[in-house]
Amino acid sequence: MANDKISAMREGGKILGQLLKDLKEYVKPGMTGKEIDAWVRKEVEKRGAIVAYDELEEKFPGAICISVNEEIVHGAPSDEVLEEGDVVSFDMVIKYKGYYTDSAFTMLVGGKGSPAYKKMISVTESALYEGIAQVKPGAKLGDIGYAVQKVLEKGHLGVVENYVGHFIGDKMHLSPDVPNYGKRGHGYELKVGDTLCIEPMSTLGKAANHIDRDDESGWTVVTNDGSFACHCEHTVLVTEDGYEILTEV
Repeated sequence: MANDKISAMREGGKILGQLLKDLKEYVKPGMTGKEIDAWVRKEVEKRGAIVAYDELEEKFPGAICISVNEEIVHGAPSDEVLEEGDVVSFDMVIKYKGYYTDSAFTMLVGGKGSPAYKKMISVTESALYEGIAQVKPGAKLGDIGYAVQKVLEKGHLGVVENYVGHFIGDKMHLSPDVPNYGKRGHGYELKVGDTLCIEPMSTLGKAANHIDRDDESGWTVVTNDGSFACHCEHTVLVTEDGYEILTEV
């Protein structure tokens, strides 16, 4: 069963990684979130996978989360037109051969924008990879959280603590949680074959947040102070000698 899981998640991870890579090229100023969401749904189905968000008990209105500017996570696709320089995070989960993979990235629409936004994205990506670098059998979840937190704080970014990573496999979200903060040597001890999602979320201002009361979907999470946010994520496999990033192409 373990081999079936790893094989399916490797294949699904490649599908998701390539889809998000193609999405990054596809997104242009002038598009709306709903237009992008429709493209994503067609691409998921074309590539032989399933839109995981369709399976949620609490229905999410889209195939992908699209969080714009001050939106941190769980952004519902909307009719809002994306403009050059907007900071947009894309986060999605697919199901393939019975197993789930999950990944996210943040980009500047049109490739141009404030140096502060570029730095936020760069630092958050660095935090993700520093967290991943801690992954190996015997490592603790606190080692990952500590590494992520240290990079974000050194970059003078807010560390979102109330939304965290998670384990993943035959369900979209499995225990234990994978926080973006922590103490070395604390928490669950990683084992060969574990599959987990590491997903730092950062802000340019304070990390305090709430669900947007003006969003009819009831999903979109925004910063309290209106500062812009970033979200990066990969699904990672614990191997005998370290780790394998399943959603990277």
